[in-house]
Amino acid sequence: KLSSTGTGTGTLSTAIPPPNVKRVLLHSCCAPCSGAMVEEMTSSPTLDQVVVFFYNPNIHPRREYEIRKEENKQYCNHIGVPFVDCDYDVENWYARMRGMEYDPERGHRCTECFDMRMERAALYAHENGFQAIATTNSTSRWKDSKQVDESGFRAARRYEGLQYWQYDWQSDEMTLRKYQISANQRFYKQEYCGCSYSLRDSNEWRKANGIPKIQIGGDKAGLGDRYFSDAMVDAAEESQDVVDEFFAQAEKLSKAGKDLKERKKMLKVYEGRRKVEAADASKSTLGLNNW
Repeated sequence: KLSSTGTGTGTLSTAIPPPNVKRVLLHSCCAPCSGAMVEEMTSSPTLDQVVVFFYNPNIHPRREYEIRKEENKQYCNHIGVPFVDCDYDVENWYARMRGMEYDPERGHRCTECFDMRMERAALYAHENGFQAIATTNSTSRWKDSKQVDESGFRAARRYEGLQYWQYDWQSDEMTLRKYQISANQRFYKQEYCGCSYSLRDSNEWRKANGIPKIQIGGDKAGLGDRYFSDAMVDAAEESQDVVDEFFAQAEKLSKAGKDLKERKKMLKVYEGRRKVEAADASKSTLGLNNW
């Protein structure tokens, strides 16, 4: 259990696994999203094993991918949880996303991305004797939990005897615990979802608002802190209000598609519309660099 390593809470999990499940394969997108979820799962008195499965060909560029993967791997080694390093299947990812390059966040492209990753997780689980799969994508309020869960259920239905573990991983308690672990471990604070399209749209939006562009790696972020350090501040960046505002604007921008003139026009609308000013150092990170 995590509590034996000094990283857990020492309490039993309140997340009940599906019936007859002893081994869970947890697809993980990154260390910050996996911390609280792994803690909950490994604290379950009914589970024999939790294994973290890293398959994220969506993450771009390769440097960002390696940063997220290596941190996740090191954390798993630290807490004694097995880690499976799957292929960086980037060419197939781009082929599957073709025609959806300008879809909004949480749109059909994201569904396809979740499907692709959960399908690979389900196959590995089926071939290696796991009874259930789950994903850390469902912990983040930047993700639509219903969209994520539907991908998980679809993938699990491919194989007899395999279940998808659905739970409210986005509760206030789980979100705060996620950031407590991230701050304790000083995890790398990523500034965008991961794919090249998310990077493009986030940087366009930042430019329109006079905000520094995203920095990949290094000790200095484009905006705010490079590493998690304060659980309460970090959790506030993922408040429901902040998340809702971001996606409302992303939806509007997506309507411009690849028409560069129209995209610039849409982005122009956002100038000066931030709730906080970049000049206010105590608030400038609000909701902009915490995925």
